[in-house]
Amino acid sequence: MVELRRTVRFAIAPDGSSQGGKNGFGGKPPVRSLGMTGELEVICQGEPDPRTGYLIDIKRIDDCVRATFVPALGRLYRERPESEPGSAFPGLLDGLREGLGEIYSGAVWRLSAAQSVAMEAEMNEVDTSRVLLRSKFDLAAAHRLHVPELSEQENRALFGKCNNPAGHGHNYSVEVCASVNLCSAPCAWGDTIEDAVERTILDPFDHKHLNEDTAEFSDETGVNPTVENIARVFFEKLAPAMETGERPAKLVSVTVWETDRTSATFPA
Repeated sequence: MVELRRTVRFAIAPDGSSQGGKNGFGGKPPVRSLGMTGELEVICQGEPDPRTGYLIDIKRIDDCVRATFVPALGRLYRERPESEPGSAFPGLLDGLREGLGEIYSGAVWRLSAAQSVAMEAEMNEVDTSRVLLRSKFDLAAAHRLHVPELSEQENRALFGKCNNPAGHGHNYSVEVCASVNLCSAPCAWGDTIEDAVERTILDPFDHKHLNEDTAEFSDETGVNPTVENIARVFFEKLAPAMETGERPAKLVSVTVWETDRTSATFPA
């Protein structure tokens, strides 16, 4: 079995209409006026045709998205612009599921560079009662990689410049992935996810020297602030905070980017 993913970009005018145009990098329908823009990544799984090597012709995915998802989103944008994306997402995918059939395995709707809502298959079945919400946050912090039990020479040999006694800084990106059961609670971006992240991650760790300003990563009481440990600590602090309040969500994972080339996700 293989998995094929195809991203379709689109724009919707303020009146909810979508306009045709050539399929460029900017998407089809293209941006012609103020309104909504977005991306839908369609996930397909199955066995490729032994003769053509295709699981599906990607043009069929494009056509299906533009014939079903985009018009449905346009109507929703015109008639109920206050709708929460996560709660509306399952209904917007009805036509796509029917059009693609058994190979359809889910979709990811990228609302912006920092937020997305997804429905992805588990055991080849898509649970339409649950959505995955992903949000990214920026965090700037300094740290020093150092193991007190090792000698100064051993620490320098192991961590190199990252063992600089004064520490060094990173502009971290933190992505939170949460699962929301739509049958028991509405979506939880503003009320739960962002508030919980601000309380448990941004307030205590943003613009701090992790070794010196936080108990979680101090030499005396904490763990070495590697990107692996940061992802785990953030998950353990955030998970219980996400499950409280009127709009609870289950934390699925936390991914921390130390640079654009290095990241860690907990749990994997």
